Amino acid sequence: MGRVRGVLHREVRNGRGVAGGRAGLAAAMIALLAFAIGTADAQDKAAPASSAGAAAGASGAAPLAPAIPLISQPGGQGALAIPAAPLLAAIGRDRRSAMPTTADDGTLVSGGRRQSFTFQQLGALDPLQLHGVESQNGVPFSVRADEVVTNATLHLIYSYSPSLLPNVSHLKVLMNGEPVATLPLPREQAGMLVSRDVPIEPRFITEFNHLNVQLIAHYTQGCEDPQNSALWATVSNASTLDMTFAVLPAKADLGTLPLPFFDRRDIRRLELPFVFGAHPSPDTIEAAGVVASWFGALAGYRGALFPAQTDNAPLSGNAVVFATSDEKPAGVTLPEINGPMLAIVDRAPPARGKLLLVMGRDAHEIKTAATALGIGQAALSGASETVSNFVPVKPRVPYDAPNWLPTDRPVRFGELVDLRDLSVTGYNADVVRVNLRVAPDLFTWRTKGVPIDLRYRYTARPAPDRSTLNISVNNDFVQALRIPAQSASMLDLGRYLNRMLPDHTASAQHDVYIPPHLLTSQAQLRFHFFYDMAKTGECQGQVIDNVRGEIDPDSSIDLSSFPHYMAMPDLAAFANSGFPFTRMADLSETAVILPNDPNGSDLSLLFAAMGRMGASTGYPVTGVTVANAGDAEKYRDKDLLLIGAPGKQPLLADWQKNMPFSGADEGRTFQLSDVEYRLSGWWNGERGAERAAARADLSLVSASGDALITGFESPLAKGKSVVALIGAAGQSDSDLTAALLDPDLVREIQGGMTVIHGRTLETVSNGDIYYVGKLPVIEYLRWAFSTHPVLLMLAGLIAALILATLCYRVLRGIAARRLGD
Repeated sequence: MGRVRGVLHREVRNGRGVAGGRAGLAAAMIALLAFAIGTADAQDKAAPASSAGAAAGASGAAPLAPAIPLISQPGGQGALAIPAAPLLAAIGRDRRSAMPTTADDGTLVSGGRRQSFTFQQLGALDPLQLHGVESQNGVPFSVRADEVVTNATLHLIYSYSPSLLPNVSHLKVLMNGEPVATLPLPREQAGMLVSRDVPIEPRFITEFNHLNVQLIAHYTQGCEDPQNSALWATVSNASTLDMTFAVLPAKADLGTLPLPFFDRRDIRRLELPFVFGAHPSPDTIEAAGVVASWFGALAGYRGALFPAQTDNAPLSGNAVVFATSDEKPAGVTLPEINGPMLAIVDRAPPARGKLLLVMGRDAHEIKTAATALGIGQAALSGASETVSNFVPVKPRVPYDAPNWLPTDRPVRFGELVDLRDLSVTGYNADVVRVNLRVAPDLFTWRTKGVPIDLRYRYTARPAPDRSTLNISVNNDFVQALRIPAQSASMLDLGRYLNRMLPDHTASAQHDVYIPPHLLTSQAQLRFHFFYDMAKTGECQGQVIDNVRGEIDPDSSIDLSSFPHYMAMPDLAAFANSGFPFTRMADLSETAVILPNDPNGSDLSLLFAAMGRMGASTGYPVTGVTVANAGDAEKYRDKDLLLIGAPGKQPLLADWQKNMPFSGADEGRTFQLSDVEYRLSGWWNGERGAERAAARADLSLVSASGDALITGFESPLAKGKSVVALIGAAGQSDSDLTAALLDPDLVREIQGGMTVIHGRTLETVSNGDIYYVGKLPVIEYLRWAFSTHPVLLMLAGLIAALILATLCYRVLRGIAARRLGD
């Protein structure tokens, strides 16, 4: 799936560049051309299936044709035509994941660190489109607080219209409004992909930045139509920004947390090692889970990894250490511990970075320190702080996660979005976005949809035209509301109803219903004010770009009419929002069951899952319980998160009868016979059994290196859920963690069991259905009768018999009285 958390993601319209050929290359360049083609083709063949062309095909956009030439002009000098497709494939080879991962930390160079970001990684999911005589588009980026840019180069890839006049048309590159380069648009390169290297003065780059490309375009020296279709340019989102960073010295101060361990300016995935003593206790692991969920909530869309290491710290870099006086990792010097404590210390040379110390005299005090850090209860300053007067956290109530929409009242848009982001101006304005996180178990069966009380302001049109306010959820269209014209008379009733103001703006209110299937766990409401621009033609005057639109912050969305009821297992709900565990934001009704002797891989997977929970709820998991397999029976009243590899996690063998797979080598087949399938479909109606011809067993994990995610009803208690994350140490665990963090892979986790093999995910079972939540009696009867036709027939027969009996008794009584008279 646009995003507002941390970085502004601009929405750009889909478009296709105009390709053209270039003839007449000098004979001396033929050999160089052949060499370039051969090298690029060889790299393209070696690339994985996620090349730029494949990505474009998957998203519905036309892939670039191999024949498109590219003009390479390093430093603005010289020109060379080579095929663009292999080059763009090499640049966009990792377009499957728009966010840089920890593998893209940059290359260490003398004096600092060097790293490149594509425009796609910076938020431009499509090429940047420029239209009209003067238009601009761009991408945001930020620089960490502990770094400064010492060198920056923009590798710009673009194309432009062959109709532009080169003497009055150009591209302007702007950094935070400051022009850094003006690029000519010569006619001989028009219609081709052009590559230019643009050096950027580092002093123009601050903490939060915006890189824009502005088009100044003209197709005639005389009068022109400012919206002529010949006025266009396209900037590829494979363009890259290459920067070199120098590290700034930072003081060890708790008051700067979460810096330097997490910086909201950094769009890369967070990777923060957790360090323990040789054998961490369950309480210590719970404390680490709280810290992981806190960092996970801060990281948000970036994702977070927490590699666990026991009895030794990483060679270099930042890390979090959990320790007591008796249980501490080797090589870490601790201050005197006199209670729950937090501290930041510099690492001993030659290691670089800092350590965040979470300490206590025992594991219980470590958890107190971690909880105080996660909920912000302690006022932190200085290099170390003892947590005193700790107040226990109040119990949470279901569905009260800070990131989730409340389900007990209407929610104003002003609570969800900064007021500045609710208004737009101009004919080519961006959309207004409202990000929504909703509980995945809302029961919206046979409803009109989710009601929105929409209030907005608009610029009234001078005459009736096609102007509309377009409403969508993500990329799915919902409704278009017409923007009316100004009233012709001061006494016009329509002018009064529209509340026209002297500046020709008016307000309106509409009840809008969002189709239930569009409101997923993570959704984005989009409002686009489309103002139709009158075609004045050449020499007919200029159109003034003075239109505007605003969504009133008092607009609201209301989920209070929907009960919570859901069919399980549903791994999509777990992968996207951590459900059912996140029903309680602090995970107080969740127990994590580890193997009896967990290793670093098991702990790393646990902390990655806790980070995902924190990102979903926005609250640390202060109530989660960590236990070993032997203690699972004690937590029968909780939902269970099961972690471990086959052979190490004994519950995988003990509970295999309840799971949608088998521990035996022959596996379990899910194929139903025709008779069973028809009977099940007849009984269950729309929720009839689904056939799955796939087999799955635990040998997949050990023999094939696959990983499994499966969900099923708890064998210990009805209505409670178990989600098992099953992977072996090594590549299997890495693939499982990657699947939980990669947005492209998360959407493929569905059903009752998903098999993970590298970047290939397959849903092989829907599992045995059970239900969580509760419906009102009348609603439950309506739903039950609609989904169980046999039950409806039986209820009809019983009702007919009861009615017939009553009628019989009444008629017999009437007959008896008549005979008696």
